Amino acid sequence: MKKLLLLLTFCTTLTFAQETYKPTNRFSITGAVKKSSIITMDSLKQYALQNIGDIKVTDHTGAFKHQDDQLKGILLKDILSHTVFDVSSPKFLSTLYFQCVGSDGYKVVYSWNELFNTEVGNHVYIIMEKNGIKAADMKESLQMTSMMDFKTGRRYLHNLDKVIVASVQ
Repeated sequence: MKKLLLLLTFCTTLTFAQETYKPTNRFSITGAVKKSSIITMDSLKQYALQNIGDIKVTDHTGAFKHQDDQLKGILLKDILSHTVFDVSSPKFLSTLYFQCVGSDGYKVVYSWNELFNTEVGNHVYIIMEKNGIKAADMKESLQMTSMMDFKTGRRYLHNLDKVIVASVQ
């Protein structure tokens, strides 16, 4: 009986220790927008692909986790530039934020001003290639990162599923 209990405990631990990825090949833009949209791998081909370089991914303490090389990506703000936001006046753009959600529920947030009114916006990318592998062939699929963050792992998102536009109340 003890052996069976030990075996069940071991198997349960292994199950919870494994990361589950639900690859994404598209994401939605919803919320405070005039019209929701779906961004697919094919539609991403219309945007300028930029060489981003390499990134050292760190945790919340700044400790090194891993490095990704030869990143290529598309600026998030370029994709969002085609979105008509549901605001009554341009002054309300400053109240908007973007909740980017992975297929596993992980969330990262950017403000409208951060993306469109600071240098940070020139460094927030949807990753289309890393380590010589195209996004469509990666188990983490559509990923995104902010290259200017100090703790890069905090907003390094795997399997982007949706971008929800909301307004601060």
